[in-house]
Amino acid sequence: MSREDTPLMKQHNAIKAKYPDAILLFRVGDFYETFGPDAITASRVLGITLTKRSSASATAPELAGFPHHALDTYLHKLVKAGYRVAICDQLEDPKLVKGIVKRGVTELITPGVATNDKLLEHNNNNFLCGICLTDDKTGISFLDISTGEFFIAEGDKEYADKLLQSLNPAEVIFQRSHQKDFKSFFGSKFYTYSLDEWIFTEQYAKESLLKHFGTQSLKGFGVEDLSAGIIAAGAVLHYLKDTEHPNLQHITSLQRIDKADHLWMDRFTIRNLELLGGVEGNNSLLKVLDNTVSPMGARLLKRWMVMPLTEISKIEERQQLVEDFIKSPEEKNKISQHIKQAGDIERLVSKIPLKKINPREVLQISKGLKLVGQVKEICDASANEYLKRLGDSLNPCRYIADKIFKEIIENPPVAASKGNIIAAGVDASLDELKDIVTNGKGHLLKLQQKESEITGISSLKIGFNNVFGYYLEVTNTHKDKVPGTWMRKQTLTNAERYITPELKEYEEKIMGAEDKILQLELQIFEHLLNELQDYIAPMQLNGHVLAVLDCLTCFANNALQFKYKKPSLHNGYELDLKSSRHPVIERNLPQGESYIANDIFLDPQTQQIIILTGPNMSGKSAVLRQTALITLMAHMGSFVPADEAKIPLTDKIFTRVGANDNLSSGESTFMVEMNETASIINNITSRSLIFLDEIGRGTSTYDGISIAWSIVEHLQKSSFTPKTLFATHYHELNELENKFERVKNFHITHKESGNKIIFLRKLASGGSTHSFGIHVAKMAGMPPSLIERANEILKQLEAKNVDDTITDTVDAKGKSPKSIKENLKQLAPPQLQLSIFDAHSQAFEDIRKILEAADINRLTPVEALLKLQEIKSMVK
Repeated sequence: MSREDTPLMKQHNAIKAKYPDAILLFRVGDFYETFGPDAITASRVLGITLTKRSSASATAPELAGFPHHALDTYLHKLVKAGYRVAICDQLEDPKLVKGIVKRGVTELITPGVATNDKLLEHNNNNFLCGICLTDDKTGISFLDISTGEFFIAEGDKEYADKLLQSLNPAEVIFQRSHQKDFKSFFGSKFYTYSLDEWIFTEQYAKESLLKHFGTQSLKGFGVEDLSAGIIAAGAVLHYLKDTEHPNLQHITSLQRIDKADHLWMDRFTIRNLELLGGVEGNNSLLKVLDNTVSPMGARLLKRWMVMPLTEISKIEERQQLVEDFIKSPEEKNKISQHIKQAGDIERLVSKIPLKKINPREVLQISKGLKLVGQVKEICDASANEYLKRLGDSLNPCRYIADKIFKEIIENPPVAASKGNIIAAGVDASLDELKDIVTNGKGHLLKLQQKESEITGISSLKIGFNNVFGYYLEVTNTHKDKVPGTWMRKQTLTNAERYITPELKEYEEKIMGAEDKILQLELQIFEHLLNELQDYIAPMQLNGHVLAVLDCLTCFANNALQFKYKKPSLHNGYELDLKSSRHPVIERNLPQGESYIANDIFLDPQTQQIIILTGPNMSGKSAVLRQTALITLMAHMGSFVPADEAKIPLTDKIFTRVGANDNLSSGESTFMVEMNETASIINNITSRSLIFLDEIGRGTSTYDGISIAWSIVEHLQKSSFTPKTLFATHYHELNELENKFERVKNFHITHKESGNKIIFLRKLASGGSTHSFGIHVAKMAGMPPSLIERANEILKQLEAKNVDDTITDTVDAKGKSPKSIKENLKQLAPPQLQLSIFDAHSQAFEDIRKILEAADINRLTPVEALLKLQEIKSMVK
C-alpha cells in the first residue's frame, strides 16, 4: 500500500482540498507536518529538512515538519513571507480514540487576520481592508481584528487610494472580477485576495452586519447611506468567518470616516512630506513627533497624522489640553506614567473572545483597570472641560478588576495549561486538592495518628504499594484491636494490611489530584474569561481614551522639549509664520548647530503666490515642507516649531516635488509630474495650500519654463486664489512678480567666501538671478578649461536677453499673444535652428544618434554642456 492510500493521508488530502491556496500545517502527535508542495515551500521558507518516510514508496509525497510548541516561530515566518496558513489540529484526545483521530482546521492565518503577537507590530494597526468597486463610487472598510477597530468610508477612487496609502492595510480583499481594475488604479504593492461576486451584494452585507451587531438597522452607526461602504464592510466580516474566526465579540462598533472631517492629503503629499518615512522610516515627521508611551497612543498618533482634523473647535480642544498639561507637569507626568504601565489594553481585550489570552495578560488587564481608575481620578479633579469629559468616559470596571486580582495568583505562568494559576481561597475543593498534593505526607500522618488513638494500636503505620495503593499495616500483636469496618487486603508473616473507606477516598483524591487541579483551574479561568466578555466595550473605550491622553501628553512633552508654540487657527485665509523651523531637519542637525528660522506670509489679497528661486541645496525645499508640516501639525492639535503661527483653516494640502520619482510603473518622469500637477489644479479650493517644487524640470528648459509660468498664471487667475509656494531654479520666473498682482519673489540668501558659496538658509524678498551651477561645478573639481568654456557659453546665452523676450510676450493684462516656448526658441543660436535631422546629411545623422542615446532626465548640467559642445563642433 502506498503512503497516499493510508487513512492519515486520505484525511490530509480531504482537508487540503478545502484550502488549496493555503499551506496546511497538519498536526500529527507532537508535530505539525506538511506534505507534497506544501512541504517543499515550508522547507524553503523555514529552513527545515525535506524528507520522505523511510518506508514510503517512490511516489510518496515529500514531508517537512516541526515540533508543535514551535508553531509561533514558524507561523510568523510563513505569513511574513506572504503565505496563507491553515492550522489543522487534532480535535480529539488520541489516548481516548481507537483508529484515526478526528482533525480539522481551527484557524486560517493570512496577513490581514493575524492576531499572534509575533505577527503584529505594536505601534501599527494591522488592517484587513475590504473594497467594493462600482462604476460611480468606491466603498472601503478597514478592520483590525487585533484591536476591534472597524472603519467604513465611501467616495471616488482617489479617496479610496488616499485611505489605502494612509492606513496601509496588511491585506486587501475585493471582487474577483475587478482584479485588473484594482491593480491598474491602486498598484501592486498590497497583499490582495479576491472573493466571489455574490459576497459583494448590499443585502448579504447588511444581513451580515446586522446579525453581527445584533441591531435592527445601521442608523445607530450613522452609515446607513453608504451602500458601497456597507458592502465592503460585509465582505470583511464574511472573510473573517471564511478564515475560521467566529469569535468576534470585540468588534463592537462601526466608525464612519468622512472626507469632510479631515484635512485632505493625497498619497503624493504624504510621500513628499515624508510623514511616515521611507522604507526604513528614517527622518520622518512621525519619528520626530512619536514620543508616546503606549502602543495604543502610537497607533492613534499615526492616524491623527494622516487624517488631521478640519473642525476648529475640536482642534482647539486638543490645543487647550496640551497647554494645560504644559502648565501642570505633575498632572501630565502622572497620567503618562499610568498609561505606560497599563499596557496595550486594546490588543489585550481583543484576545478575550479569540480565546488567546493567557493568565499573565488577564492579570495585566486587571492592573490596567486599576490604573484607569487612577487616571480617572486625575481627570475628574481637573479644571479642563475636555479632560473631565475624557475622564467621565473611563470605566475602571471595579468588580471584574477585583475579581481577577482575587482569583489569579501574583506571578502566573504564561500558559493556562501549565496550571498553578488560581489563588487560594477561590474554591474550597481546589484548595483541598492542592493541600493534598503539597501536604500529602502530613495528611497521612494525621490520619495515622487519628486511627491509632481510636483503636489504641500504637505501632499502626500507613504504607503504599502499586498493587493496593495506600494501606494501614497492623502487627499481629495488635490484630485483635482492628475495627470491623476495616477491610483486609494482604496477610504478611508478622502483620496484616488493611484499607478503610476514608483511606480509599483519600487515595483517590491524592492519585487524581494533579489532573483534577488542572481541570478545576481551567474551569475557573474559563468562567473568568466568560465574565470578562461583558466588559469588552467599556475596556475598549478605556483603551481609546488612554490613547488620546497619550497623544496629548506627548504633544505637551514635545512642546516643552523642542520649544514648540501654540498656533492660532482661524476661519480667515491668512497664513503668517514667525521664525518657523522644519520639525524633522532641526532634530537631525549636528550637535551644536541650530536651525535657521524663517518668516513666511501668504494671503489671497496681497501675497497669494511666492516664487522661491535659488539653486539646489540652498534650502528651498525645506522652506516649502516646513510650511506644510507646521500647517499639518496645527490641524492635529499639536504645537508647532515657530515663535508665532497664525494658520488658516485648511481643507487640502497639495505638494508636488520635482522629477525624482521611482519610475517602476513605466511612466516617464515628466508624465508622472504632469499627472500629479493636473490633479492639484483640478481639485483646488479657496482653503487649499499648494507647494510646488521644481515643476517642469522633467522636460526641456523651454517647455519647463512655459509650463511653470502657465501654472502660476492659472493659480493667480483662479477664483479660488489658493495660497501657493512655488520653488524653482528657473530664475526667469522672477518676471512674474512684475506682471501679476499677488505674486512675490523670494530667494535664499548666500554669501561668497573665496571660491565657496555659503547658503545662509535665510529667506529674503526679491528673486535670485544666478543659478550658481557653474560655480558648483568648479567646487566639485571640474577642469579649469571646462569651467572657462561653460562661462563663455553662459555669457552668449545671457546676451540673448531671455528675460526681455519673455517680458515682450506678455502684455499689460498678463495675456500671452504668443507661446513663451516659441519666443524662447528664437533665442537659440541660428545654427541650432537648422534642420538637424536632415536624413541626407551624415553629420546630422550622427547628431540624431547622440541625442537619441542621451537620457535627458538623468543628464547633469555639466554633461549637457559637454554634449552641446560636442554637437556644436559637429555642425561647424
